[in-house]
Amino acid sequence: MSWRFHSSHKYVLSILLMVICGIALRIFSSSDFFLHDWDERYHALVAKNLIKHPLIPTLYNNPVLPYDYRNWGSNHIWLHKQPIPLWCISLSLRVFGMNEFAVRIPSIFLSSFGIVITYFIASYLYNNRVAFIAAFLFSINGLIISLASGRRATDHIDIFFLFFISLSVLCAIKFVKTKNQIFNLSCGISIGMAVLSKWLPAFIVFPIWLILVLDSGKFSLKEKIISLLILITITIIVFLPWQIYIFRQFPLEARWETNFNIRHITKGLEGHGRSFWYHYLQLGQIYGQLVYLPMLWFIYKTVLVRMNYKRLLLLVWFLVPLLFFSFVKTKMSGYTIFTSGSVCIIIALFFTYLKSNIHNFKNKIIPNLILIFLIAWPVFICYEKTELFQRHNRKPEWVKNIKELQPIATKLNGKLIIFNTDRPIESMFYIDCIAYSFIPTKDKIAELKKEGYVVLIK
Repeated sequence: MSWRFHSSHKYVLSILLMVICGIALRIFSSSDFFLHDWDERYHALVAKNLIKHPLIPTLYNNPVLPYDYRNWGSNHIWLHKQPIPLWCISLSLRVFGMNEFAVRIPSIFLSSFGIVITYFIASYLYNNRVAFIAAFLFSINGLIISLASGRRATDHIDIFFLFFISLSVLCAIKFVKTKNQIFNLSCGISIGMAVLSKWLPAFIVFPIWLILVLDSGKFSLKEKIISLLILITITIIVFLPWQIYIFRQFPLEARWETNFNIRHITKGLEGHGRSFWYHYLQLGQIYGQLVYLPMLWFIYKTVLVRMNYKRLLLLVWFLVPLLFFSFVKTKMSGYTIFTSGSVCIIIALFFTYLKSNIHNFKNKIIPNLILIFLIAWPVFICYEKTELFQRHNRKPEWVKNIKELQPIATKLNGKLIIFNTDRPIESMFYIDCIAYSFIPTKDKIAELKKEGYVVLIK
């Protein structure tokens, strides 16, 4: 129906239907009534604690046992991630209640709005047909849906990062179209918010902004310099205060996390060391195995045929992060998902190019098969990632067992401690308690009881 409306030039209705379908996929995938192991449960617990003290991110809100501030999986002050996604999840929990779906609502909304953003970016760079296909590919992308539903590691953090990168590119486009500094300010704010979502890779927008400004031909040298300075200044104003704050308030944790982030570049941390080619191979898993064909075609057209600013923009957006994260020793599949807007546009561009030139082929079977699988493969990945028509336990027994303790925990007003549970993080999210996966010494248990705590050993 969306395609039919688009073919009839009813673009608003067409995209509205696509977004509705995209939301439906995300809601379906997000309807697991439990917190996923990595990394959603940690983000959810920190967000819950932020309700009480928004400027003090904590994992163990009341650590009754000694902890190592360097261990982000069991420490007190939690600076392992930047704050914007956590604040938004915290707000959602406060509005919609302490439940799993509320954790995912911000990501569902932002990843769905990303469909519209992708459409507008592609329509500016090319045309409505390319924009429609790119937006469709974005709407059904299996990894994006999995991240938004918390099923994949780095989950909501990467969704926020993807959204603000895409939004900043759109604001840059609006700026060069109108020369209105409001959009330049908005671009700077979006880049700053992207930094506050997942740090410095957000700076990829600066060369994209510069390419758009050069391509427009509307700006004098003075206007370019002033606008760039405004953009950089606003970006710094947005993201720098939080960094200064955490280094002053939590110097040990802030220094450790900063060094830990840098170590991602030189070491494969936490079992995520991968080969140089990991992200290239992941492209086929994320966008379908035929993605390499439009990529090679696009690089050839951009570099060897004729330089074009719009193609260069997409190439920088896609290729620079891909190369950078290929040299980074620690690798995870979500690290390059913020380039998905450019990848979807490149695939859509190749699709329309091949379709419009199919008459040049003597044997039309191969190009037609390529056209089919450019769409069918991402659809299959979407089916696989969302587990459509597949049965799995969305309400596991362990969640019910934890929630049954809520009346006791409420009565004890935070004085319940659970030891020897295999779900300590989830326990602290679902009920008001302190939970550990081990049993301390008898002397320590006796000491805690004297302090008024009720101890439960599972």
